[in-house]
Amino acid sequence: MTEPFLTIVSNPQNWPDIVLPVFTQTLTCSFATLTRQGRPVTNTLIPYMSDDEKTIDVSTGLTSPTKAERARNNPKVALLFADNVTGQDFAPVVLVYGQATVRDADLQANTDRYVRLSLAKTHAAFSGVPTFLLPLFSWYFARIWIQITPLRILWWPARNTERPPQIWEAPANLEAPPSDPGPQHHIAGGAPTPTEWRPAALHALQALRSPVLTTVNSQGFPSPIQVKNAVLSQEGFRLDVPAGMPALNEGPACLTFHTHPRKFYGQENKSFVGYVSSNNEREAIFTIERLLPDWSFPGSRVEATLHFLNSGRFLAPRLQEEARLRRQPVPKVRLQHTKASKGIP
Repeated sequence: MTEPFLTIVSNPQNWPDIVLPVFTQTLTCSFATLTRQGRPVTNTLIPYMSDDEKTIDVSTGLTSPTKAERARNNPKVALLFADNVTGQDFAPVVLVYGQATVRDADLQANTDRYVRLSLAKTHAAFSGVPTFLLPLFSWYFARIWIQITPLRILWWPARNTERPPQIWEAPANLEAPPSDPGPQHHIAGGAPTPTEWRPAALHALQALRSPVLTTVNSQGFPSPIQVKNAVLSQEGFRLDVPAGMPALNEGPACLTFHTHPRKFYGQENKSFVGYVSSNNEREAIFTIERLLPDWSFPGSRVEATLHFLNSGRFLAPRLQEEARLRRQPVPKVRLQHTKASKGIP
């Protein structure tokens, strides 16, 4: 495994020791939320450990708050740690069912924290960018944090998802704190309009990794699992489901493909929503309804950087509007509040 970005010292929630390095070292995880209609949506995000070591935190840009609003409306969420890009071939696959707490009452503090943590964990993405230019990227660094309090943790040692998982349960009286009050209004959209799904599905099969299928379990949580194989069909995909993963409930589903380089300077995602049914215990039929928009930064380091820089041109007005809706000024990128003030590693 790679060198830890953070070492858990006290483990106040008594999480299993085997999962602690996964929480601190994994570069990406699958974050699953539910829409108001109860349909699952899964995004690939970068996880961070909270300062008090009681929650696993992910963030979303202030300019793309939809996933945070889903978590604020329905705090039942899930995290799947199945990323083995960073040399964690023998680390367990970990699935966390938890309760979300959305934090956007102090956008400046959120931004200061994200600058500090992201430049440490994904410094390759900013390698070669002069430090004096970083304050121009407030559209990217301005963040909403989503804290996940684990209620149930499942893990599969040595990534063997054909066998039943080991399970940790939180104490029955454990409660997550409430979310900050949401903005008065929520702006829909903000991402490119999706295109016809079949070309994207073909690309996902050829260029991206094994997908994550998310359904809704009997407790009302989104339940993401990593499938072993996907085959394109006329209506969507036929999926090979590992025997040890949680059982699938037929109904609304989301299928997400993802990849990123070992040194994180960009990423590519393709997510589809639709419905899942089952032929048998080992095969699921995913019927695609539509392709979701995404914020991929694919290609070489230069291509990913140019894509990143161009995104700021049309996101600046949205940044101002989202801050206004929360009755706060647009946060600034303050490098003097982080270790990054000495330069990017």
